[in-house]
This record gives sequence, C-alpha cells and structure tokens, in this order.
Amino acid sequence: MTNRGTIKHCMAVCLAPSFQFTKLREKLLDTTRAQVFRNAVIVDFKVGCSIVFSYGVVVHWNVALDDRRTLHQTLLDYAVKSYAEAQEDNFSYEVGSEQDRFQHDHIELQSDDVMVLLALAHAMAQSIKLAAFEGHAIDTIHATSHLPQALAREGVIKLDRKTMAKIRGQLFLTKSDIILNYDLLDIPEFFWEHPEYQHIYSMAANYLEIRQRTEVLSKKLETIHELLEMLADEQKHQHSSTLEWIIIWLIAVEIVMSLLDKLL
Repeated sequence: MTNRGTIKHCMAVCLAPSFQFTKLREKLLDTTRAQVFRNAVIVDFKVGCSIVFSYGVVVHWNVALDDRRTLHQTLLDYAVKSYAEAQEDNFSYEVGSEQDRFQHDHIELQSDDVMVLLALAHAMAQSIKLAAFEGHAIDTIHATSHLPQALAREGVIKLDRKTMAKIRGQLFLTKSDIILNYDLLDIPEFFWEHPEYQHIYSMAANYLEIRQRTEVLSKKLETIHELLEMLADEQKHQHSSTLEWIIIWLIAVEIVMSLLDKLL
C-alpha cells in the first residue's frame, strides 16, 4: 500500500466502438503480465495497471506515458473500427485514506487492491463510453438540425430521395448502435460474482452521474427517433406527390391524344 500523500494519475480512454476481445485477450496474455476477468483484462505494469474492457475502453492506473502509448497501439490493432479522436477522462488518486471517497475528480482510497481498482474502473469505463454515445448522438442531431428548420420555414425538405434515404440510414445507425449497447450502462455482471465491491462501483457511478446522463441520452435518442419519423413522413409525401404528378401528366397526355384523334 502506498503512503497517503502520494498523488497518482488515472485516465479512462475510449478508443473504439469495441475490440475483437477474444484475440486481444490472447495477445495480452502472451505478451504482457495479464489477468483475465469477465469482459476485462488487467495488464500489470508493476507500479500501476491498465484495465482493458471489451467495449473499446481502457482505464490506466498510474501507468507511464510510453507504456500507455504502446498498449494503445496494440489495442487499436484489435479494434473494430476506431474513433478519429479518442475520448478521455482524467482523475487523480491517493491511497491510505481513512475511507473511500470520490470528489472533485480526485479519489481517496483505503487500499489500491486490484479488485478495488477494477470496481472503480467499471464505472469510469461506463462514463467514458457514455460520453462517446452522447457525442455521437449530439453530432448526429446537429448534422440534421437544418431539416426541421427547412420544413418549418418552407413547408418542404428540398432533398432528393436518395440523399434523404442516406440521412435516415445514418440516423438509424446512430440510434441502433446506442440501443444495442445500452446494456453496457447497467450494473456490470462482474458484481454478481463479487458483490462485496459493488459499493465502490456505486460510489463512482453516483459521482459520474451515470444514471442521470443515461436518462438525458434517452431523450436525445427520442429526438433522433422524431427526426427519423419526420423524414419518413416527408419521403412518403414526396413519393405521393410524384405519383400524383405522374397521374396528372398521363391524364393530360390522354386528353391531348383524344383531341388529336378527333381533329385528324
């Protein structure tokens, strides 16, 4: 245990939507001092450790910059896609406190036992993953914000059907990606097996406001759903309008042909 007063650094990084975790786990077990848990691998760096989660996140506890960079390169080799810009959260921590406490991005711990760090890392990993979901949803909403504005201003969205279909597809991908991964924001299954550490996780999850932020994300998804419905209705309207014009032109052609037939 470290004497209290030594401030150390902790960092949570979201590198990708997910990792090819079975292959990555084998790689880490072969090339590092690693320990496997449910959906997580702990890489030991003697003075610190990195905890890798299957859903594209790694949490570093007192790990040197060079070691972080080397590990990140390995993780990206097994990433399912990767984010153009990694999301990260930074914290400080110290060990040897009278009680476990999380405030002002600083963590006070009674012990730096690896299970305690893993319990905290679960909440930090969920938080940074949630931030990635939030950013993705906000970017999608901002990118399509001109559509309801155009509809309100002009009464019509002046986009061809192919472009509109692409936008609907992007909105649907954003929504489905988040919903399919929503279970990541529940209490991790790790605590079913180790309930004695759940209070550590709950302390961090409450501080990081995971539940409240998940509810806000749900509202953003509702906005995306409304945009999807609006575009679907507009596409149906455009299709109906096109059919109406086709029918009008066919009737006009028939009238012209009938007149020509009578005149000739």
